[in-house]
Amino acid sequence: MSRWRGSTRTHTSAARVITGIGALFAFIEVLYLVMLLAGANAANGFFVFIRSLADPLALFWPGLFPVSNADLAVILNYGLAAVFWLVVSGIVARLVGR
Repeated sequence: MSRWRGSTRTHTSAARVITGIGALFAFIEVLYLVMLLAGANAANGFFVFIRSLADPLALFWPGLFPVSNADLAVILNYGLAAVFWLVVSGIVARLVGR
């Protein structure tokens, strides 16, 4: 019986790590979104660092929905990417947790 219990803990730990990684990716996307909407200095080193992380994590979302409003485009591009990472990591974590 203890053998099964240890296996469950391993699956639970792996699911938590996967969920945490997805949450981190979503946080990076939301942070970049907020920085863009707030008009952060594009020459700042921290902004450049976050942009270098957020752009590849946005995957296929930027430009998927052509919108004339720049603020709405940013929200759609990076907000949907954040939701995507939360949903996908939740699904994968649930599969691993079984």
